[in-house]
Amino acid sequence: MSELAVVFGGSRGIGRAVSQLLAARGYRVAVVSRNLEAAQAAMATLPGAGHVALHCDVSKEQEVQEVFQSIQKTCGSLQYLINAAGINRDRLLLRTGQEDMVSVLHTNLLGPMLTCRAALRNMLTRQSGAIVNIGSVVGQKGNAGQCVYSASKAGLEGFTRSLAKEVASRNIRVNLLAPGFIRTDMTAGLQEEVLCGGVALGRFGEPEEVARAVLFLLQAPYVTGQVLLVDGGLRLAT
Repeated sequence: MSELAVVFGGSRGIGRAVSQLLAARGYRVAVVSRNLEAAQAAMATLPGAGHVALHCDVSKEQEVQEVFQSIQKTCGSLQYLINAAGINRDRLLLRTGQEDMVSVLHTNLLGPMLTCRAALRNMLTRQSGAIVNIGSVVGQKGNAGQCVYSASKAGLEGFTRSLAKEVASRNIRVNLLAPGFIRTDMTAGLQEEVLCGGVALGRFGEPEEVARAVLFLLQAPYVTGQVLLVDGGLRLAT
């Protein structure tokens, strides 16, 4: 039976591109989303067989526990976890309410903590596995109007490195991929022609290009605790 990859946020954007690529490379994919209908629609487009669509709000511990129980029962052991679920509530800090702060931090930072903890119970038994967390270049460089989002992604980097140290002796690898400007619904309102002036390659990236980097990290047996920038050279300008 082919290996199982669980993709949180797998129904849209980068997560959907990851699901598509992994399925095309022969992996079984569990597409997990807060919107079950969206997860089912995304799963229906995947090549191959053995895929499942599941509902989960990663910010809710009980739902995370339940979805992993369902995955174990329906699909068996998982080998790979990709945390691509994320939200933004971009505005200046002075205009950001606590409710939005909590929502972003719970989804972008607490969520991956909960999913990693749940997945590790299975991976530790197998003494193998790989996790890729999707961060952001703003977790390193910051950005006006994205204080909370940047904090969530910076925290995810520290979490990733620390977890990598905790589980390396069990042959489990944990890495973070930090995209720059990627053409998804999150960046749909941005002025690409203006922002690309700071990108060395002169364009926004495509979700499929990020997915290729995710696949590399899943398959690289001697890479752990790393942050891989997929930003077209955006960081070269800062």
